[in-house]
Amino acid sequence: MTLKIVIAEDQAMVRGALAALLRLEADFEIIGEAADGCSALNLITTLRPDVLLTDIEMTGMSGLDVAQAINAKGLPTRVVIVTTFGRAGYLRRALEHNVAGYLLKDSPSDQLANAIRKVASGGRAIDPELALAGWGGDDPLTDRERQVLALAGEGKTSGEISKLVHLSEGTVRNYLSEAISKLGAANRIEAARIARQKGWL
Repeated sequence: MTLKIVIAEDQAMVRGALAALLRLEADFEIIGEAADGCSALNLITTLRPDVLLTDIEMTGMSGLDVAQAINAKGLPTRVVIVTTFGRAGYLRRALEHNVAGYLLKDSPSDQLANAIRKVASGGRAIDPELALAGWGGDDPLTDRERQVLALAGEGKTSGEISKLVHLSEGTVRNYLSEAISKLGAANRIEAARIARQKGWL
């Protein structure tokens, strides 16, 4: 049985290397490549691959956003994340979105191929060291706090954020204040930095 795979990775050289590597496997067929999350979701909706191999941080939609959308739409595609980010917060969020595989980019190539096969057959493939770390340090932020904090971390004002998320400016300030307090930060920029370091953004 040939496994149909879509690769989503914003760095062209890495995307090409992954595609070339996986094409060496007789039972894999790369049916699509995407440079961002939105394109990846469009390919998945149209082509219905068995597996999506994706990075986390991409423009537009992140790999986690794509996984969440796949889950929400009830699509059969299984998701394997390959990333440089070995942060517990990312892994926890990935598992919440039904991601079946989570590996680091420095994993051996045969480990990646085996992970794809395992995931395609209904199993899970999580880097063992990450799996142990994944249950330490719970994310204290709500989805809304995470959303406004991410925008604040990009330098947007409360007024700009309120327009983007369709909330009043006062409500945005309240969410930011809560997030700053929970993270023990001095201001919104420091709070965003702390949350990003822990993989919560």
